Amino acid sequence: MTDAGTTARDGAPLLKCEALTLAVPGRVLARGVELEVKPGEIWAVLGANGSGKTTLVHALAGLAPASRGTIFVAGKPADSSAARIGILLQQEEAAFWGSVLEYVLLGRFPRTAALFGWGIEDENASRAALAAAGLAGFEDRSYRSLSGGERQRTRIAQLLAQDPDCYLLDEPLQHLDLRHQVAVLELFGALARERAKAVVMVLHDALWPARVCTHALLLHEDGTVERGPAHAMLTRERLERLYGCALREIATDGSVFFAPV
Repeated sequence: MTDAGTTARDGAPLLKCEALTLAVPGRVLARGVELEVKPGEIWAVLGANGSGKTTLVHALAGLAPASRGTIFVAGKPADSSAARIGILLQQEEAAFWGSVLEYVLLGRFPRTAALFGWGIEDENASRAALAAAGLAGFEDRSYRSLSGGERQRTRIAQLLAQDPDCYLLDEPLQHLDLRHQVAVLELFGALARERAKAVVMVLHDALWPARVCTHALLLHEDGTVERGPAHAMLTRERLERLYGCALREIATDGSVFFAPV
């Protein structure tokens, strides 16, 4: 793994992994993954299809054991700090038959103080999360009746209701139109800046990382891994090698974006 340096805030990392090996049956995806995510940082995880992005997110969340390596949350083994981590999965397998509010309330499970059911604090937090995701007024709607984009924002609201210290987001922009992509990125940007939350997000569009992310982790198809500040990682040369296609560099308003040639 190569490291282009660090511009992280002072303080101990909230999420850390050491010498992590990512693998799927019959194939090693990456070896020696090192990562330190501090409060206030937003990390982009980038790579081609099959490079291990989802595998990394699942390992960091404790949903699937890494083949090798150690993961710490706030300096403790990850399995003892699960409530501090919130994850948005790329796919949701189970159907949900209740209302939108009932779905978001499930995010309060790690925090609820009520012995039976949810308390008023949980309901208030869930309603506030729906409003933050642009879904105020959807509380009584059936979750099954929602469009793909509305479901995605409801899933994000459930995560906001949990209020973890670190957000692990696997393709948070899927199913969202352009307006809501911008809104979701600004939402998590504000959580990092104003509430010192840590964010790790898998992204596919090369237009977005430079806009919102402070750092980037690049998973190459040959198993090599690069990490560092966004300005050092998000260059045309690195991204062309990462994605295996020619890119055009677009500079505007002090920011640099990339689009396929």
